[in-house]
Amino acid sequence: MELRSSALKVLCISDPAEKVQSLQSLWAMRTNVTLDTTAVFDTEGLVVPGRPAKPVLCPPQHVPTRSVHTDAGLAAMVHAICHIEFNAINLALDAIWRYTQMPEAYYLDWFKVAQEESTHFGLLHSLLQRMGHTYGDFEAHDGLWAMCEKTAQDVLARMALVPRTLEARGLDATPLIQAKLHLSHSPHATALQPILDTILRDEVGHVAVGNHWFRWLCTQQGLDPLKHYPTLVTKHTAPRLKPPFNHEARLQAGFTQAEMDWLMAQRV
Repeated sequence: MELRSSALKVLCISDPAEKVQSLQSLWAMRTNVTLDTTAVFDTEGLVVPGRPAKPVLCPPQHVPTRSVHTDAGLAAMVHAICHIEFNAINLALDAIWRYTQMPEAYYLDWFKVAQEESTHFGLLHSLLQRMGHTYGDFEAHDGLWAMCEKTAQDVLARMALVPRTLEARGLDATPLIQAKLHLSHSPHATALQPILDTILRDEVGHVAVGNHWFRWLCTQQGLDPLKHYPTLVTKHTAPRLKPPFNHEARLQAGFTQAEMDWLMAQRV
């Protein structure tokens, strides 16, 4: 079984449970998977990515804000994080099939990321179901995949603006969410805490993958990572990041102190 073509097939699956199961099955057979780094795939007639009819997608500013101190608000938060993880599965699979001529380690890195994202989705969806809901019950936004489409033709831009920009925001946001959950007496809030611990731990590694391949590509193209990043932000109208930043997690994920200084300077 060839990895990149298999990743495309899994990406096109619309049912979340089937997508997760197919990915987990592919991961279980990883020692027998082959890799063709040169193949170019015809996606005419395919729906990329495959995703269910719900949740209804709307602009980020139109997604209702709810208090985590109500049952509905907490369920909406779990759903929002679940949606992020579902998109993260698709993003990792897309990084595998779409880009050619990358080192074998690149594809294997994103294969592992996809598998871990599917585990996160499963944990969150299980909790959501125990709360009386399912994925699709709340509105969601499409910011992650929108950036995926903007960077479809440039793997360097993809590495810069998806894992190390949008997904890295999870490193900053998770501790803030956990602090809010500590004020809740809901057993579901308590159950969410260790899931978020797992996600934060794994996301440090996922952002590190993005940082590694961003810098590798910059080296290949003779670019200064620190100077080129703002160019990509402007070109693709990436969101402007604002503090607070999780400095410790970002440094663990491979951001340099110079990069952190640049991020902090953008607030003025």
